[in-house]
Amino acid sequence: MVAGLDIVTGGGGFIGSHLVDRLLANGRRVRVIDNFSVGNPRNLEQHKDNPQLEVVTCDIGEQSIRPFFDAADRVFHLAARADIVPSVQDPGVYFRANVDGTYAVVEAARDAGVKRFVYAASSSCYGIPDSYPTPETAAIRPEYPYALTKYLGEQIVLHWAHVYRLPAVSLRFFNVYGPRARTSGTYGAVFGVFLAQLLAGKPLTIVGDGNQTRDFTYVSDVVSAIIAAAESQVAGDFFNVGSGNTYSVNRLVELLGAKQTIRIPKRPGEPDCTFADTTKIRRALNWQAAVSFETGVAHMLENLDYWRDAPVWTPDRIAEATADWFRLLSR
Repeated sequence: MVAGLDIVTGGGGFIGSHLVDRLLANGRRVRVIDNFSVGNPRNLEQHKDNPQLEVVTCDIGEQSIRPFFDAADRVFHLAARADIVPSVQDPGVYFRANVDGTYAVVEAARDAGVKRFVYAASSSCYGIPDSYPTPETAAIRPEYPYALTKYLGEQIVLHWAHVYRLPAVSLRFFNVYGPRARTSGTYGAVFGVFLAQLLAGKPLTIVGDGNQTRDFTYVSDVVSAIIAAAESQVAGDFFNVGSGNTYSVNRLVELLGAKQTIRIPKRPGEPDCTFADTTKIRRALNWQAAVSFETGVAHMLENLDYWRDAPVWTPDRIAEATADWFRLLSR
């Protein structure tokens, strides 16, 4: 019996590569579509001799991708431009990748008649919420182009589910972390910044007082949520994906065992807290996170060598990289 075929756009990225691991372990055939502008080929090296994996290097927003969807059962759309800073500096790149690219993927999936479609959305669509934990009914208030383009991508997916009956689900990821978290690109995610600083013996740069909290969700839990959505019959709906708790940056620094820290200015447009209300996904998909924050951070430290070649950010470099952020988003 021939195994079913799954398409994973962005399958060379952080979350995408962990999803590929799981799908292959579950006996699926996988076709990755990635231009590797964000992802890294080494994230898939462990499968280089696996005939069940095919890697197609192309840009979903700039090339015809329809032929790659032939015979596909399911599509997992994770390809996207990430990072806040460059989205502020060059929003057009983000619209082409996250909006036009999503349109290209849903159209290819619709034409191919796929049975399930899962979209990786972002909790950044909530901006600075009014309440915590934040439910899916919260107001949508994107604070920067990355957040806006990810939300517009979600709206395309849900509209195609409504009009064309595309069997699609959108998952709003909160702060995902784990091995293979992105190490390149513009200053951004706290884990990549901290781990590179830790390896280099440099002070960890804490934004503000460090009491701000984040719903840090371990990558294996996120992959389980993606699989649960794909295996369900739910369509045309969206769900928060979070850990069920929220943790301070100071607690993260403590778990990392850092000896030196330095404070840098708090950035505009960032909430003091991110915390997902996961009631809806627990009821509809019977999913909840299983990995504790302490266990997840320990796994990161066990894989610390992955960040050896990551850029080491200093306060001066961070100030330079985020200058446009402060200039444009300060109110």
